Amino acid sequence: MNARRLRTSLRGWGGVGAMAVVCALAAVFALLLPVAQSREDGGTDADGQGVAQGSQARAEDCVDPEDQSLAPDSGPQDGATIQKIKEKGSLTVGVDQNSYRWGYRDPNSEAKKAELEGFDIDLVHAIAQDILGDPDKVVFRAIPTNERIPAIQRGDVDMVVRTMTINCERLGLVAFSSPYFKTGQQVLAPKKSDIKGYDDTLANKRICSASGSIALDKLKADLGTVIPKSADISTVVPSQLDCLVRLQLGEVDAVVTDGALAASQAAQDPTVQLKGKPFTDEYYGVAMKKDATDLIRRVNQILVDYRKADWQKSYNTWLAGTLGKGDGPPAVQYK
Repeated sequence: MNARRLRTSLRGWGGVGAMAVVCALAAVFALLLPVAQSREDGGTDADGQGVAQGSQARAEDCVDPEDQSLAPDSGPQDGATIQKIKEKGSLTVGVDQNSYRWGYRDPNSEAKKAELEGFDIDLVHAIAQDILGDPDKVVFRAIPTNERIPAIQRGDVDMVVRTMTINCERLGLVAFSSPYFKTGQQVLAPKKSDIKGYDDTLANKRICSASGSIALDKLKADLGTVIPKSADISTVVPSQLDCLVRLQLGEVDAVVTDGALAASQAAQDPTVQLKGKPFTDEYYGVAMKKDATDLIRRVNQILVDYRKADWQKSYNTWLAGTLGKGDGPPAVQYK
């Protein structure tokens, strides 16, 4: 692993003032890191590929979505998609630049220009190293949660590595690699709150989630059954970081998001904490176009090697401080 990415332990960023600094930095770096924009006309890109939403997978036909990726040895790993990436000389990847210890810019960095770093970013560099022979031949594009799939469909990016959960609906729109991380949905709330978890204690509480997220889908499905009908789930924002800011400002009472992200947000602000246990089992995968079969197989082969040593090194650097020792990378099966 490149030594410049092994940063020293970072100081906590608690408080609204600190988050304002982070948001300001994100705005500055947005000038350097292009943000994928949504397209509302539902048209096609330059080579005629449709960018509409596409057909969704039928839930009854989808079992264990994390096990639906192509095996590395099921076909060519160096076809048209890989050749196109090699010809342009760089890998274009959709990432987050505001998720602490996953994909973010550290304002305390000693570097003159704070570079993107984190668990997801380490994986991107490993993929670039394998395909292009240089871990830094990457064009990062910052994309909000709800733009991850459209950015892939339009061809704005070659892949998305952004704490993206593999699920049946998304498998109807994009392809995923085998899973590289296991997590689950969890509740984040102020330590002093009487909220105990994803249960009746959310009655009359204002809950924030990100647009296009598993959390929002789960909240909609469970309102009036698992959680009280009086829970207000109307606060929906483009990015999970926005939910943390809303929580700090007192505009919402709780956040529902992936437990791994929630733990990182709790590390940023010592006044909040995880409430209750995870209430789902989810897996992060690298998302790509459905027809990019050679790239899918190539990424899966890279992950086979990455899990042997580099995965744990990256985990220890970025996540062990908030998630503990962990259980290592998830077990993998292919379709």
